Amino acid sequence: MNKKNNILLISDNEKLSESLASKIILLRNTDCVVTSNYKNALRNLSILIPDIVLLHENVSKEQTIDIISEFKNEKKNLSIILLVDRYDSEFILKAYDAGITDFCVSSADDFELVIRVINNIKTALIKNELSRNNKLLIQTGIIDELSGFYGYKFCREVFDNEINTQMLDEGVFMILSPSQESKDSFSYDRTCEAIKNSVRKDDIVSLGKGAKFYILLPKTNFEGAFVVLNKIKEYYGEGFPLKAGISNIYKKTFDELEQETLKALSEAMYSQNEYVMVESKEETLDSWLEEANEKNYKIFKQIFNKKMEKVIAPVFFRLQKTYEEKLLDTKIEQYPEEGIFHLKNKKQDSKLRIIYPGFAKIIIQITHEGFDSPENSEISLPLTHVTQKELIKIIEDFIKQFKLTSI
Repeated sequence: MNKKNNILLISDNEKLSESLASKIILLRNTDCVVTSNYKNALRNLSILIPDIVLLHENVSKEQTIDIISEFKNEKKNLSIILLVDRYDSEFILKAYDAGITDFCVSSADDFELVIRVINNIKTALIKNELSRNNKLLIQTGIIDELSGFYGYKFCREVFDNEINTQMLDEGVFMILSPSQESKDSFSYDRTCEAIKNSVRKDDIVSLGKGAKFYILLPKTNFEGAFVVLNKIKEYYGEGFPLKAGISNIYKKTFDELEQETLKALSEAMYSQNEYVMVESKEETLDSWLEEANEKNYKIFKQIFNKKMEKVIAPVFFRLQKTYEEKLLDTKIEQYPEEGIFHLKNKKQDSKLRIIYPGFAKIIIQITHEGFDSPENSEISLPLTHVTQKELIKIIEDFIKQFKLTSI
């Protein structure tokens, strides 16, 4: 921190400007501090090219917010410390929305003010370094300049590196694309913006071929992936029929993930489904069943709990979202921890319940209440047969029975 830094101090209160400047110069005598009023602020910004700006609030708070926005438009990574005469939470929040990086009460102790200046200069240096690195990544084609996402040419290295470096064994990989019908009308920019505003900082997004987007969601299950999908749809708005292939990343290379997820996306494209999930691989769990002693309840219980987490809960959630808009005037509830999928309207009340009696099977009880309701039934299913495909088939048959008697 021995580098000379340019600091621009803006205030229409000349006496306060002199006092604040003297405090900073006294304790950071290597820095160049330039004072300015609001009128000449933008001109001094372009002349000085400051590392940091100290902005004292104006009598007009609207003018303060406006100049923060103008500064950020001129220099996106500029660090701005807002100096306020008194604590006003609403005003400070608006200032953060406009682009400040920190705030301080103008009457604060010298030590506090200088520490904030030092910390923000450090942050500014990091931002500038990241900006330079980002420009280099764009120039080499690793990052796409328009979208800000990784380019397809380098996505294999990016995803494999992320999975291997972080030793990820839990997460979801998605490939998104507009439907065949909407490919000619969807907005590329709007889609990119929707994805950016729906993913977390540690999620990885890359462009794919033919209007596809690859998204890696670390430490996320299928249910979390559905939440992200819904956020993207909501942000984009009407007119974007979205299709997706979804797979877990457990013990898979990028090539394996891409191949199976593209296949799932293709199935979604040519079906009524909005998305298709790749079957979770449960070889390890099911191999336990073959080796386990018939009386080893503890092992079977572990397998069932895993099936509940990896198979039953995602299927319940998926089918609820799929049929919420299709079953009019019907309340759909799902409680995977209790093994319940529940449909109810004025005419019919139907419930599918998964019961674990112990050992190597589950029992699925289906009950119907209402006028002319179908007969109740019970299905016994070995744990090895508890797959997403089998469970979806059973629940969709259950839904068909409900629809037939509730019309």
